[in-house]
Amino acid sequence: MTTLKSKLQEDLTEAIRARDELRSSTLRLTLAAVTKEEVAGKQSRELSDDEVQKVIAKEAKKRREAAEAFAQGGRAEQAEREQAEGAVLDEYLPKQLTDDELRQIVAQAVEEARAAGAEGPRAMGAVMKIVNPKVAGRAEGGRVAAAVKQLLAG
Repeated sequence: MTTLKSKLQEDLTEAIRARDELRSSTLRLTLAAVTKEEVAGKQSRELSDDEVQKVIAKEAKKRREAAEAFAQGGRAEQAEREQAEGAVLDEYLPKQLTDDELRQIVAQAVEEARAAGAEGPRAMGAVMKIVNPKVAGRAEGGRVAAAVKQLLAG
């Protein structure tokens, strides 16, 4: 069975052979982040696919934030590069939820939390506890929190 890390390594080799500079540099940086995570802590270890996916998600988020910053700073070329790198990384992540799908999951969780007696500001934490495992890796925390706030306020 191929691990996500070995898939990244194989794709990197392929990208280098194909002289795909964008893809190879993106995968190289991501593998470096995975390795850094593996040696962090008291003893080095092999990351699970879930952990590798978290590293990829973190890297993809960095690219999105950098693209936004570059775009706001009027540096369109760098912004495009960051977006393109983000798109490469997105291929290794679970398909992101649409706004509608996210809203449905959150609405259901709000019902569950209310049924369990969570009301007012405390409901936010209760709803997040229900939603997070259901959307893990398929929606960014900020998006989830915004959807929960919106539905709790409504």
